[in-house]
Amino acid sequence: MFEARHTMDAPTTTSADNGTSGGGGGWFTPHKQPATTPGSEQEPAEGGRLAAMRPVGRMPAADDPTSPHQGGTEPTTSVTPAELTAPDSGSAPAAPPLTGPQPPERETPAAISPPAAPAPSHIAPAAARSEVSGLAPLAPPTPHVRVPPQRPAPAPTASPDAVLIRRTMAEIGPVADKVTSYFYALLFVRHPDLRSLFPPAMDTQRDRLLKALLTAAEHIDNTPVLVDYLQNLGRGHRKYGTRVEHYPAVGECLIGALSKYATGVWDGEAEAAWVRTYTTISQVMIDAAASDELRAPAWWYAEVVAHDLRTPDVAVITVRPDQPYPFLAGQYTSLETPWWPRIWRHYSFASAPRSDGLLTFHVKAVPAGWVSNALVHRARPGDIIRLGPPTGSMTVDHTSDSGLLCLGGGTGIAPIKALVEDVAEHGERRTVEVFYGARSNKDLYDIDTMLRLQQSHPWLAVRPVVDRHGLLQLPDAIREHGPWTEYDAYVSGPPGMIRSGVDALRGVGVPSERIRHDSVEELAVIGD
Repeated sequence: MFEARHTMDAPTTTSADNGTSGGGGGWFTPHKQPATTPGSEQEPAEGGRLAAMRPVGRMPAADDPTSPHQGGTEPTTSVTPAELTAPDSGSAPAAPPLTGPQPPERETPAAISPPAAPAPSHIAPAAARSEVSGLAPLAPPTPHVRVPPQRPAPAPTASPDAVLIRRTMAEIGPVADKVTSYFYALLFVRHPDLRSLFPPAMDTQRDRLLKALLTAAEHIDNTPVLVDYLQNLGRGHRKYGTRVEHYPAVGECLIGALSKYATGVWDGEAEAAWVRTYTTISQVMIDAAASDELRAPAWWYAEVVAHDLRTPDVAVITVRPDQPYPFLAGQYTSLETPWWPRIWRHYSFASAPRSDGLLTFHVKAVPAGWVSNALVHRARPGDIIRLGPPTGSMTVDHTSDSGLLCLGGGTGIAPIKALVEDVAEHGERRTVEVFYGARSNKDLYDIDTMLRLQQSHPWLAVRPVVDRHGLLQLPDAIREHGPWTEYDAYVSGPPGMIRSGVDALRGVGVPSERIRHDSVEELAVIGD
């Protein structure tokens, strides 16, 4: 959540499956897991060292996805590890490679320096050979200056790179579909070996790169948010089989697609800005993945041990991971089913960590939802699924004694329930107010569980809120109670409910920095 989940962990890219998830009998055969092969993603890299990345340069003017790549790349200038510790306000990352929104992320995190690692000397366009990264130390905060009420402080000035990146994004907006198609055409023609990293059907993949670019461009000058976002993205990409050498290929094709369709604003300065941005993106992601490889697997196998169909389209599914799976209440993960290899979807954990290690998810089958329909209508005890790493920061701050105001709509009650259990397990007696919203009484599929929790904990209040005549009642219920200005607010549910809930919370005086919620961008594809 950076107020939102911004881990945009591309649910449609492949998983590193040692070549066994091709649709026939593979990794998902119950109780029979493939042995790890040398060099597979599941093995830690020796010393965590990274191979040098080849440069990515300007695309030849005559280049076309219908003909193989013939030319070389431009010379490069090395980037030092110090320069790539974190993006600065002038050259912050703008887009994750390979994939689009996922995560992702909830509250504005503090800046996190990525782990030190040998920096690749890659991506140097003709216009920027003398300086690739352009990264500088963050400036210290300026002293507070009293501003008269009649002269409000001006908005922060965007960095030069941010201006160029956003100008490019505005130029390609009307032809975004063509840009996306051309990017993948370049990628698969120039680097056919990368095609296997993507699902057979690319229809759900097409828009995600652009959404990721727009998200990053919007926050290009917000270094702490971007570093946290990219580190989560790099860790999440391990399960797709992404390797160090894939990053230059993606960067080269991204630059090629942008230069073809942003002709009105594309010049040497624009290319240099995108190269600096992508250089930073890739290095932060690579460092995060290398660090994560030393402490956690790329994915977990998990056996379905319980499948409880609560309504015709909602199931509560419990799984047992094949090895310890550490996570925090309020976080989420990505799931891959055996019936749709290489397609991942995000689901929040529906309970706090349990002593028996079991994990529970609430899944609603949505129209044309490949993963959700498979989990609700096809999965049975004994089936094996795969889990990506846990991520997200919509978690409880146990150093605070503030009350918790929780809004859960539909299956969004799952992480809210986990947060309540987390508070209970810590022995705290903080006031927790839960508003459980649904379109009808039958959609309150977990109300009995929530009411039992209320009976056990006097500090907990649960209020079911059912829409009437298609009118959203949850914001009205928030306004009728309160005041909420001293509460930490958590919002989880469909995108429309999150938007209205956040607006209602702000309207009753809850500061934005105390509102935590799932990423609205990511929720557009969660659970399908």
